[in-house]
Amino acid sequence: MKPRFVIIVLLVFALTAAAFGQGAETGQAKGGNVEEQIKALQTEILQAQMKGDIGTMEKLYADNAMIIHSDGVRSTKAQELANIKSGSQKYSSATLENQTIRIYGDTAVVNNFSSSKATVGGKPVIGKTNATRVWVKQKGTWKLVLFHVMRVSQ
Repeated sequence: MKPRFVIIVLLVFALTAAAFGQGAETGQAKGGNVEEQIKALQTEILQAQMKGDIGTMEKLYADNAMIIHSDGVRSTKAQELANIKSGSQKYSSATLENQTIRIYGDTAVVNNFSSSKATVGGKPVIGKTNATRVWVKQKGTWKLVLFHVMRVSQ
């Protein structure tokens, strides 16, 4: 992928997040249609993961969220936050590519490719992944209920 395209994609996500996140509580993107709100939340959760922002992740993940990592390991919200807080799981870079959002009432299913660099359990994890996130609107707030990621062969 050309660096110029990646920069344009990142700028679009940043502008979307800024436009819909101003004055909004986490998970409650204001303005725009549902697809635009979900795009902003996708950017927000990615930035929170990269910064190790436990507070934002706490607000965005549903209490019963399930996270399935590329090695097949499943985590709960509490386990995921503990791994990030302890530093055993840390992202140094990540990009969202080819994002597709499908809306089904109060549920949004998002598929995307990602290029990322991370450290998990002290070991570097670098590569492309295919991810699915499922967001559900609960009491007026979008919550991440499922995050499933798998490696894509180079």
